Amino acid sequence: MDQERPLRERLIDAGVDLVLAEGTAAVGLREIARRAGVSHGAPRRHFPTHHALLSAIARRGFADLGGRFAAATAGASSPRERIRALGTAYVGYAREHRGMFELMFRHDLLDSTGQEDTGQPRLRASTLPLFELLVSLVSRCGATADAEVTAAALWANLHGVAQLWASGSLPLVLGADGREEYVGRLVDAALTAHLGPAAS
Repeated sequence: MDQERPLRERLIDAGVDLVLAEGTAAVGLREIARRAGVSHGAPRRHFPTHHALLSAIARRGFADLGGRFAAATAGASSPRERIRALGTAYVGYAREHRGMFELMFRHDLLDSTGQEDTGQPRLRASTLPLFELLVSLVSRCGATADAEVTAAALWANLHGVAQLWASGSLPLVLGADGREEYVGRLVDAALTAHLGPAAS
């Protein structure tokens, strides 16, 4: 770990590494402090609560996901193609980084009601630009008068696909054995269900 980086960032780095390698259950302040090379009390100077540290780690996940969305949609020309690219990237992220994906969508972290103000942006603020992008693309598809509700339903569908695929349930029932083409077919089915058939 780069000892030149500010301690706050090193602590988040250590937490991200732990989540990616071992899942959310392994993310304790003592282990993060050990990996960052500081005393077990040091994280409290930057993260007064465990929730604050978990939220900072999850924000890194949303930043990573946002970068993947930008890369995935770079070559897409139509709003529907961009939504398909987003959906595929979303499911792919859940498959590759299951622990981080679970952490990012923990309700107790997203709903920061009653949490101590740390001076950092609330985790929920990290999710809104991604959802607003989806709403904008859905509205440009012209499939519905209520783009926000349709986008929310589509997101819920894709989130279910992501979770069920990452857990192994969908490959099991589909007999897919992890084959990549099934992910694309599931994303296409979600788009058709919420946006209607693709124009031929």
